[in-house]
Amino acid sequence: MKGSPFIMSKKINSARRVSKNILAFKCPLCESEMRVVEHKSLICTNNHTFDFAKQGYLNLMTQQSNSHYSKELFEARHKIINGSELYDEMHKSISNVIKNSMDTSINPCLIVDLGCGEGSHLQRIIDGCEIEAITGVGLDIAKEGIVAAAKRYENPIWLVGDLAKSPLADHSFYVILNILSPSNYKEFKRMLVQDGLVIKVVPGPNYLKEIREALFESTEKKDYKNDDTISLFKEHFKVIHNIKLNYTKILTKEELYNLVGMTPLAWSGDQDRINAFRNQASAEITVDLEILVGINK
Repeated sequence: MKGSPFIMSKKINSARRVSKNILAFKCPLCESEMRVVEHKSLICTNNHTFDFAKQGYLNLMTQQSNSHYSKELFEARHKIINGSELYDEMHKSISNVIKNSMDTSINPCLIVDLGCGEGSHLQRIIDGCEIEAITGVGLDIAKEGIVAAAKRYENPIWLVGDLAKSPLADHSFYVILNILSPSNYKEFKRMLVQDGLVIKVVPGPNYLKEIREALFESTEKKDYKNDDTISLFKEHFKVIHNIKLNYTKILTKEELYNLVGMTPLAWSGDQDRINAFRNQASAEITVDLEILVGINK
């Protein structure tokens, strides 16, 4: 069948990457050690078995997820991240932190993006680091996101998984990325090597304010504060860098359409307001982010 050799090579290449980094994995059901068998399956010592998908990803969920994130949302997010320059400054800042902090003698150096979505943030950050020893791992509970990531980006290891039943082993990762996504700091601390970095990105009060102002009348949705999020991070980690990014970008009509398509804000917005916003010829959009870089206390 046309394309079959390519599909098979993605599956085999993924199995090889996982096998090379097998100590970073544990069984999400019984927490025992795992091994790759015949470039086809990840199997633990108690014979719990997880097969590699043809796209190369692994589904390590222990029960079905009810994620509301759709294929269309992840497609819109991919187009915004890679086509609009909206997050370029964030990618550069995080890549620079990793480059300036990393011990280049470590090989492989595992970096995991927890809540990676369709994988573009992780891939762009790794590309910006320009360090061959880095191996990326992306984990998300939403299967549609991981499928999209595995189709587009072949080098990282892509996992459908839940941090509450984590398939990732203790003290295996030198950098944990957590970008505009919920956190589980107990798990972060468990998975991080000594002196490893946690890099968390939180939205500032003006992040995408134009969407909130256009889509909602109430101040509850318009206003956002991240004080509690930042305080909780500081309770668990010693902050060694605090990078604030605040800038605007002009987005085209097509980019505005994708911006609305990628944000859960649109789920509860008034449809007439949504249509009016994304039918503009162009609009200035605010990026207001805080990048917290911490190490274990």
